[in-house]
Amino acid sequence: IRGDGALPAFPANLSRNFEAAHYTPSPNDNLAFEAGDLVKVDVGAHLDGAISDTAETVEVGGTRQYERLIRASQDAVRAGIAQVRAGVAIDEISRAIESAIHARGFKPVANLTGHTIQRYLLHAGKSVPNVSGATGETLEEGEIVAIEPFATNGAGSIENGAFGHIVRFRRDPGAGEPELSALFQRFRTLPFTARWVTDAAQRTALAQGRRFLQTYPVFVESGGGWVSQAEHTVLVGPTSAEVLTELRA
Repeated sequence: IRGDGALPAFPANLSRNFEAAHYTPSPNDNLAFEAGDLVKVDVGAHLDGAISDTAETVEVGGTRQYERLIRASQDAVRAGIAQVRAGVAIDEISRAIESAIHARGFKPVANLTGHTIQRYLLHAGKSVPNVSGATGETLEEGEIVAIEPFATNGAGSIENGAFGHIVRFRRDPGAGEPELSALFQRFRTLPFTARWVTDAAQRTALAQGRRFLQTYPVFVESGGGWVSQAEHTVLVGPTSAEVLTELRA
């Protein structure tokens, strides 16, 4: 990301197995992946606050035990994107996602969603649920949207787990907190992690300044099921979507 002149929009999420989202390594993390782990790799980039957000799921070691589960979220992201256009009811997208996951024999994660994106706002207001019947909103031409299905062989919902080492500022701490204010000028309202903060004074201030911060727990599948994820960021056009996070030749 940095090599191409952009910056990370949030810490890379490397959530394993029954973890759905929000795990990123701490500064002293010694976690190692094992063969058969199902890893959701969720990354984002930004240029001056213009954000892209994408994810895919990989099975470590090529064991292929969860290939159908991986394909369920892949099918669902394609099905959801195919419905995107100006004026579309978000529920149409949700129905397509839900149907694609059910067709593979799995459940959508009902309380995780895709989301609209604005400058320096990763989650900008509108949600795109993975199940139908949850919203009456529509999409407008020019909106940026992350279509983000999660599929599971578990209960079909997530709950909060341990702290995932990701935070974001709720607001500028101001002149009374110079170290934190300097971090706010660096990250604005985008999520970040302590391992990106190398200055000792700033790291101390960060540890003591939780009142200014939103913290992100790891989301875990409530029934202990394993979870796959697929995601693309799209631009809503008059009759279709332009996918902004696909590799182009």
